[in-house]
Amino acid sequence: MIIGFVGFGKVSKSLLRRIKSPDVKFITSHENRSRETLNQIKNENIQVLDTFREVAIKSDILISANSPKSALDVAKKYGRYCEGIYLDLNNISPDTTLAIDKHVKNLVDGAIIGKIDSENPILYIAGKRADELMFLDEYISTKKISENVGDVATLKLLRSSYTKTLSALLIESYEISKIRNLEAEFFEILALTEGDDFKEKSMSRIYNTLNNSKRKSEELEEIINYFDENDLVMVKAALRKISQ
Repeated sequence: MIIGFVGFGKVSKSLLRRIKSPDVKFITSHENRSRETLNQIKNENIQVLDTFREVAIKSDILISANSPKSALDVAKKYGRYCEGIYLDLNNISPDTTLAIDKHVKNLVDGAIIGKIDSENPILYIAGKRADELMFLDEYISTKKISENVGDVATLKLLRSSYTKTLSALLIESYEISKIRNLEAEFFEILALTEGDDFKEKSMSRIYNTLNNSKRKSEELEEIINYFDENDLVMVKAALRKISQ
């Protein structure tokens, strides 16, 4: 079996290192890659081809793990050459997922929930050929949601609407506690109900949100655009906060 990667960031590297099997070969391309990415690829057990078109043609499973804004373009440009399964792991809306489905033959809608480099991330998948990817459960906990492309993307959006809105509220409360010199007490009283490791997890969430505010804002915009018939008061407030 040949697994190809379009994009070679943290998700691709982590999956390559997790899936240890003599029956699986990995391929990618150096096409339009940065010097930093090329150096990372050199240190991995992966064959490098000249173009992503070649990667798509040769792959039994082609994995797209790029950015939300480039997901559809990648599918149009390379996914159409893939005769195998096209596994999209980008954080995109159901509308974008369904648009990708028009350009690839065997789309499986996927999402990795939890940090990919943590001990127990979970891969959620949906699509008519999702069952064929259940062998991945040996390497990363894998759960099939349904055969309906778009179901995982919808769940991703709902999860993001919760976590990012919660992050914005946490940032706001934390900022107020610092101004009033009550930072330690703020985390102490919350830890009584939220658990002893609440401060550690909260600070990680705060820094991650602030350091990736542009990407987080893009994801919130996708949520608002997709659920436009719903009155997303809290999500819109979170977008204003994170975009400051």
